[in-house]
Parts: sequence; C-alpha cells; structure tokens
Amino acid sequence: MEITEVRIKLMEDSEDRLRAFCSITFDNCFVVRDLKIIEGTSGPFVAMPSRKLTFRCPRCGSKNHVRSNFCNQCGAKLRPQRSTAEDESPNKLYADVAHPINQACRDMIQQRVIEEYEAELERAKQPGYVSRYDDAYGDGGSEMPSPSVSSPIPPPHLKNNKMRQPTDTSNEGSSDT
Repeated sequence: MEITEVRIKLMEDSEDRLRAFCSITFDNCFVVRDLKIIEGTSGPFVAMPSRKLTFRCPRCGSKNHVRSNFCNQCGAKLRPQRSTAEDESPNKLYADVAHPINQACRDMIQQRVIEEYEAELERAKQPGYVSRYDDAYGDGGSEMPSPSVSSPIPPPHLKNNKMRQPTDTSNEGSSDT
C-alpha cells in the first residue's frame, strides 16, 4: 500500500491547536478525508477522522451526543446511561471513523502527511497560492478528468463553459473571408 496523494487545507487564524485538514489517497483508488493536523507539544501530529459519539433518547428515539443532559428533539431529561465501555473511558466523546491498525502504518501516514504539510506551508508563502484541498476528486483517480474533445457531455468542471470543439489546424492563420 502506498500513499499516492496528500492534499492539505491550512487553517489560518485558528484559535485552537488545529493547523490544517488533510485528505490522503492510497494507491490512486481510495481516499480518506478530514484527517487533522494538530500542533502538539513536540510538533505537529496527525489525528484520524472521527465522529462525535451519540446515544438514543429513551422517550423519542432521536440521537443525542453522549454528554447531553436533555434530548435535542423532545427536550426530555436524559439520565446518564453508562455502559461498561464508557466507564473505562468516561472522557471518550469521539470515535475514529478510519484509523491504522498498526504502528508502522500510523508512522507512514504521520511522516508523509507532516512532510506534505511543511511543503504546503512553504507554498502558502508564494504569491497567488491556492489550496488544492477543495478540488474535486475524479471518478477514476484523484485528479479531475481532462476535457474530452469527442465527448458530448462536458466534464463537471466545464459545465458552465463552452466545450472545446475540434479545430482544423491545417488552415490556421489563413482566412477565407
């Protein structure tokens, strides 16, 4: 397995330790989005994408965050519902959506993302810098497909523009009129 692309979105003027978001592509075919680059005590580190843990209201069944005191839907008072797993880690509010299962994989991701983050910081100093993070991922890979001259339907990034039509380059520069 190889990390074939890393895209970084720098967080300017962030009030907390969050420095950037990042997406990584494995083997040009699998993307993991919303990794976070956080400033730690010994430098930046990578946090895996996560979601806030929830549980259902016993009265109406709607989802609420683990530490909610009242239901967001019906307003009912929520009793602390502690399971044995929660008792072992009472401060756990988030669960990883995707994560490496061994240290070697974690180290590979960490090293590559931090290298790319530092390169992105340098690129951000250049005039006209634009982050690639928000660029759409194509269906066949990480880059947008190039416009096809013979395709009747323009690719999504050209829908508002006129399609390029094939031109006869043999008469270029001459005029018949």
